[in-house]
Amino acid sequence: MVSSVAVLSDIHGVLPALEAVLDEPDVRAADLIVVTGDHAAGPQPVEVLDRLRALGDRAVLVRGNADRELAEIARGEFPADQAWEIDRWAAGQLREEDVAFLADLPHPVTLEVEGFGKVVFCHGTPRADDEVVLVDTRLERWAEVFTGLPDDVRTVVCGHTHMPYTRLVDTRLVVNSGSIGMPYGRPGGSWALLHGGQVHLRHTAFDLDGAVRRVVEESGYDDCRAWAEHYVRGVTTDAEALRVFGPRDGRAAS
Repeated sequence: MVSSVAVLSDIHGVLPALEAVLDEPDVRAADLIVVTGDHAAGPQPVEVLDRLRALGDRAVLVRGNADRELAEIARGEFPADQAWEIDRWAAGQLREEDVAFLADLPHPVTLEVEGFGKVVFCHGTPRADDEVVLVDTRLERWAEVFTGLPDDVRTVVCGHTHMPYTRLVDTRLVVNSGSIGMPYGRPGGSWALLHGGQVHLRHTAFDLDGAVRRVVEESGYDDCRAWAEHYVRGVTTDAEALRVFGPRDGRAAS
């Protein structure tokens, strides 16, 4: 059992954002860092994977849908015409060991955390890495999502939608730590700290101009500047993201 966990998610291949969050004192002091998926699909895929693996046993990496898809693209198992351009590019940068690493990541992961008991860490939901649930998703949908989840799991930590929140779902605590490299709502790295039975949603501001400049200089992706100016700067608002994601949580069928 660990007493403190720093939760990071959705880095999307943005090394300066990852470095800024890893430099946070509470992240450095945490017993464990859990990264809940979508690590490399972005402009600095290999650099981010190398930095994460350098954390060694201090880090547990969970598979995200983009991690699975990058490996499938690299192996020719994912239809290229259905992939984002930057994902096709990122998949082409991966070394053989990177592809195997991403393909073998677990989803979900259950850990014992002091003050919480068993905690399930996932990307989309415990049952699927690409399933969408939101802060305002209806309880009936959450009940579907949690089908088969053991009764003694009272906390679920997820990612995927790039917007931080905590909420109760019929007595279960749900946490989304937000995104490190592609935030929706406000720029900067969003993450969470689980400590002492409490959840602390945290936000790390960093030099956006410098981060964009570094990504452009260090990435070989042709359209890197436009990508970084939009995603690293957090241009997409939470309202815009909710309007896009909302229909995907099944609410239209209710």
